[in-house]
Amino acid sequence: MRLPVIKHLVQFIEDHDEDFVHETLETLEHLIEAPGITDDEMDVIGELLSNMSGAIEVHADMKNGVEKREALNGFMKRVMGSID
Repeated sequence: MRLPVIKHLVQFIEDHDEDFVHETLETLEHLIEAPGITDDEMDVIGELLSNMSGAIEVHADMKNGVEKREALNGFMKRVMGSID
């Protein structure tokens, strides 16, 4: 996961609509089932899925009143904590 990508996606959600990201997630999840997808392509799709899911989580925190910067930092702390 990359914080700049998640931050950019959060801005997209704010400017447009969260439904676009949900629909893109569904499309990418369907795509990983396609025959012939290489491991490298699967890695890229997985990274996109992770970043989009993270952006949706951050946006949900923001809808619950958490400031954007705090929501982003809190999300990354949770991610780093789950890795350790």
